[in-house]
Amino acid sequence: MPNNRTWIPYLLILPSVAFLALLFVVPLVQTIWLAVSDNGTPSLTNVQRMVGDLNFTRSVQNTFLLTLAVVPVQIVIALAMGTMVAKVAAGRETILWIWTIPLGISDLAAGLVWLSILQNSGYLNSFLYGLGIIERQASWLSYQTPFPLFLGIAAAEIWRGTAIVMVVIVAGLNQVPKEYREAAEIFGAGPWTRFFRITLPLIRPALQSALILRTVLAFEVFAVVYALGGRNFPVLVGEAYNWQNQNQNYGVAAAYAVLIMLVSLAATMFYLKAIKVDPERLP
Repeated sequence: MPNNRTWIPYLLILPSVAFLALLFVVPLVQTIWLAVSDNGTPSLTNVQRMVGDLNFTRSVQNTFLLTLAVVPVQIVIALAMGTMVAKVAAGRETILWIWTIPLGISDLAAGLVWLSILQNSGYLNSFLYGLGIIERQASWLSYQTPFPLFLGIAAAEIWRGTAIVMVVIVAGLNQVPKEYREAAEIFGAGPWTRFFRITLPLIRPALQSALILRTVLAFEVFAVVYALGGRNFPVLVGEAYNWQNQNQNYGVAAAYAVLIMLVSLAATMFYLKAIKVDPERLP
């Protein structure tokens, strides 16, 4: 009689399932319930207060505009950096190490670095004043200069977050067989043709993962924005923070958190549908 041990795989994954249930599923359910309840009864009061918040519309607009401005630029830069690294033989690890330095810097520290550059008495103003380009210190990060403030936050996010996209892209490029590119080169395909017809389709899984990861992180941006703009540039996570810590209203803060989760899930589903990956065509 054969020994039936089909239960062993389930036993092995039981600790992971319990860990996820304890530290993810339970807090998620509690947050959702907190957002759609009032004094222990189902209610949309928190959602209504969130939508009626003075900064709600601005925070949604700023979050989406920042995501639309930052993510495509990061993908293009990461593709260029990954392609350059793939063509380098000597010193490849050193270049990758230098380019990934921003990964070791916290969000708040990155924001403070760019604050020292862009503030009134920062390095940028000092440099421009020394060259005689400006006659006095310019304000880049005030509520009176929304466009320079947006550009400063976008630049800080691009500098801080491109490295993680590049790491994913480089991992995908390393999986592309050299024989494909060499065969295309023999048949006369140019560099752009090889990139768009061979490299880009083959790194589609890595590109999909990079887009999902970076878009979700862009929707959760907070520390860099808080360091550079404070309340002058409201974003969704920043409003959740303010409702929880300053207003002591955990229900509205939970409503913001649920909204961020839903937007992130919608973006993930969009990328999964838009960038289809065929496992049978993978190298």
